[in-house]
Amino acid sequence: MSPETNPQAQQTTGADAIDNAISKGVDFDGSPIPTAKLELYQKVMGLEAGRQRSGVSNTMRSRIVRIGAKHISQEELNQMLTEAAFAPLKEKEIAFYYGDK
Repeated sequence: MSPETNPQAQQTTGADAIDNAISKGVDFDGSPIPTAKLELYQKVMGLEAGRQRSGVSNTMRSRIVRIGAKHISQEELNQMLTEAAFAPLKEKEIAFYYGDK
């Protein structure tokens, strides 16, 4: 059955897939997410929601680095950041995201 004809199927790609699954309380495999995990997640996200932000550009850069490092080489990501007028990768980011794994 396709996702369109199967109401139990979930989209597992894209930026909203995780948030949608969490809001339903159901993992991608159809199993329920344990209540303790949901409660802890909601507590921490509530704290984050109340945190003062330093600016949209800073948050955009942080997200680009955090997610981009999973998909893009260090050299390419650094070049892309620079070309978009963001600060280049910092040494601590390089060590964290690209260091020995």
